[in-house]
Amino acid sequence: MKKEGIGLELWSLNNLIRRYFESCSHKKEIERITGNNGWIIGYLADHADQEIYQKDIEDYFTITRSTASKGLSLMEQKGLIQRQTVTQDARLKKIVLTEKARQISKIMQEDGEKMERTLIRGFTEEEKIQLFSYLKRMKDNISNQQENH
Repeated sequence: MKKEGIGLELWSLNNLIRRYFESCSHKKEIERITGNNGWIIGYLADHADQEIYQKDIEDYFTITRSTASKGLSLMEQKGLIQRQTVTQDARLKKIVLTEKARQISKIMQEDGEKMERTLIRGFTEEEKIQLFSYLKRMKDNISNQQENH
């Protein structure tokens, strides 16, 4: 009998979530948005009342500086974000959504909330809390393992 692997299950779930978003009814309206851009737009929209910098995105999504830089540059080229200089430090650029991205964010939020309800259907509040705890621990385990190499 084949042993189940948590990594494989998480990868499979990630693929299902990606396909879900690709088949959403609003897909045509947000056609040019890749999955990663969508998550970043959502993060920026959720934190619109704060100054967000590239480092914040790197930390939140656990991505490298070069991955964040490339992704944000593409988003800027697509007219989804602007990088604005801050007065206290000219080297820092806060990342701000454009009006185009704010409209996309509203559409994506509807689809995201529907997906979230689908994912946790049948879970008790306690099970949801436990699941988040397990997922955080797995992320910490991987992060710590990478730091020790």
